[in-house]
Amino acid sequence: MADTRLFFLSTALLSVAIFMSYSLSSYAVIYYNYGQFHFLFRELFAGCLGIIIMWGLSYFNPDRYLLTLGLILMFASLVVILILPFLPDSYATSAGGAKRWLRLPNFSLSPLEFFKIGYIIFIAWSLSRKFQGGNTLSFLQQLTIVVPHLFVFLIVTMIISALQNDLGQIILLAIVFIAMLICAGGRFSLFTLTLGVITTVGTILVIISPHRIKRVREWWINIENIIHSYAPNFSLLGEYNMDIGGQVQNATYGFHYGGHFGSGIGQGIVKLGFLGEVHTDMVLAGITEEIGIVGLFCCVLLFFLILFRILKISYRLRSSFYHLFCVGVVCLLGFSFFINSFGEAGIIPIKGMAVPFLSYGGSSLICCCVLVGLVLSLSRRVDLK
Repeated sequence: MADTRLFFLSTALLSVAIFMSYSLSSYAVIYYNYGQFHFLFRELFAGCLGIIIMWGLSYFNPDRYLLTLGLILMFASLVVILILPFLPDSYATSAGGAKRWLRLPNFSLSPLEFFKIGYIIFIAWSLSRKFQGGNTLSFLQQLTIVVPHLFVFLIVTMIISALQNDLGQIILLAIVFIAMLICAGGRFSLFTLTLGVITTVGTILVIISPHRIKRVREWWINIENIIHSYAPNFSLLGEYNMDIGGQVQNATYGFHYGGHFGSGIGQGIVKLGFLGEVHTDMVLAGITEEIGIVGLFCCVLLFFLILFRILKISYRLRSSFYHLFCVGVVCLLGFSFFINSFGEAGIIPIKGMAVPFLSYGGSSLICCCVLVGLVLSLSRRVDLK
């Protein structure tokens, strides 16, 4: 029997996302001249479809189809990413200076979200086969295993960076790969080498991009303003020490004015044009302002209970392939949450990354449900009592 607790926890969090999508999208409805229930109906459809997908995939046979599904998603998504820039605007939706969504009748799909599922499955399968010796393998033996994976990652990085202009997703995939490498039995020296290579590539991608440099500078100005309130003479950027970090500052206003129990559903202020895309990338600030720190805590608790159930399943699976896949799912969902929440709080430079389950967006929501559904299919193999 599949893990019913994981299913109902995921359904509960989806219900919160559907409910909040109506309240937090009120300004976007007016701005884009949409119908009153435009975002609600779309999120409700995606949520119901996601629940059906989770239930259906719980009966999935991973022994026969998991690897095949992963390879199909990985390569099909890459093909779509490669052809998106050449499609007319009527078939591709742009954001952040790149075409990121394939526009189909009545809905759009983000191929990068589906690519991440295939990538995790592929990496879990590959590492589980080649790291069977674990720490008994020498450093050189492990290095020969990892180098082809790094080569594949660099190719993926170039494609995503050039065609999707999305460094945040590259960082996320790098973190997931490193975590799965450690869990597969990689040596610490191999971990540091891999981290160094990926950090170097990430730094180069930041340096060669003016808008990324600007985002890092704005992040540091926010940090400097906080320090300046305690140490007035502190300054490293001189003339740049000014109040220009609008998105992060408005997000922190949402966190602050929400208080313990919030201003009330529909009573939020930052969503009224002060904070762009509050129902998508900035959803945590919007949730906190309307239902308070207590409401946010309940959402976060639900989210981490989902991750806990997945980890519990992973450590009771005998197959290293399935174990590594579950670890990859936890890392993908967990670090997506941390990157978004730390960005909204101003701890790290802000990235346009969806909060799993909570952010508005059909592709992200459905992909989260696919991941949970695949874990549910694996949970049928273990006793979780």
